[in-house]
Amino acid sequence: MIDYRSDTFTRPGPGMLQAMLQAETGDDVFGEDPSINKLEAMMADYFGKEAALYCPSGTMSNQIAIKVHTLPGDEVVCSNTAHVYIYEGGGIAFNAGAQVHAIAGDRGMINAAQVEAAINPDDVHKARTSLVCLENTSNRGGGCCYNWEEILKIQAVCRQHGLALHLDGARLFNALVATGQDPKTYGQAFDSISVCLNKGMGCPMGSVLLGSASFIKEARRIRKKLGGGLRQAGYMAATGIYAMEHNIQRLEEDHRHAKQIAAALLKKSFTGHMLPVETNILIFEVTGDWTPKTLTAHFKNEGILAMAISPTQVRMVTHLDVTPDMVEKTCQVIEAM
Repeated sequence: MIDYRSDTFTRPGPGMLQAMLQAETGDDVFGEDPSINKLEAMMADYFGKEAALYCPSGTMSNQIAIKVHTLPGDEVVCSNTAHVYIYEGGGIAFNAGAQVHAIAGDRGMINAAQVEAAINPDDVHKARTSLVCLENTSNRGGGCCYNWEEILKIQAVCRQHGLALHLDGARLFNALVATGQDPKTYGQAFDSISVCLNKGMGCPMGSVLLGSASFIKEARRIRKKLGGGLRQAGYMAATGIYAMEHNIQRLEEDHRHAKQIAAALLKKSFTGHMLPVETNILIFEVTGDWTPKTLTAHFKNEGILAMAISPTQVRMVTHLDVTPDMVEKTCQVIEAM
């Protein structure tokens, strides 16, 4: 089966498996896992931050960051389609005791003027606005990338009002490759960054949270409270090291594959509105005689897995396990419909 349901379906290749077998391990709770220490130092240096913390998942690293940046009863500003808001099990309320001011952005991207308008006044009747969360790339926005100048404007608003700025960078490497932006500039713009390793980077698990030394010290405490204390997890951290060394620039191929499939779909009458394809995610409406349910069923009969994400939309995601031959077959199936 050709699996486009998500870039989380990747499997470790021979090189990554070999890196796991050769990994040095220790007890990370004691700070003695050499592979985790190396990955954390590598990621902190790559993004120009003081320190980093290896976590089991991107959801955990996001939730840790939100907990550190807020107090119970505070308010978090984000997009109304943000992963931290709609796909993390109500974690902002459950873990941090905070509430959300959700903004209807453009494909999941919010702007500085919207952030400014969302900040509550200093009034005892209002929740204290303390944190802004951005997501790059935007999952529900079809893998779109933030404009760097807009990020800087949002940063300026946050600095003016004393708010922390967190980045859910689940697919940040896709954004960096697509835009050519410098990772260290992100380290300067954000107080904290969560970077996932188990999507386009191809790791079995893992996310790294980045921030100042004092922030990461508190984040490590919160990780422990959430049950995220790690022991000999260097076997997993070694996959992150391998991915950093081998799997970043190859993301260009995923983006090229997504555009090839998009071009084939846009020739068909059943394809309605498609979000602009900037990276590795396609989200398109299905019209006419087809529905998302019947379209994905037809794909499955042809050996292709895609996901219906609403009564009108289908999502397809390219990744490192999707080969050029698979993309060619997919385009042929689409053309024959």
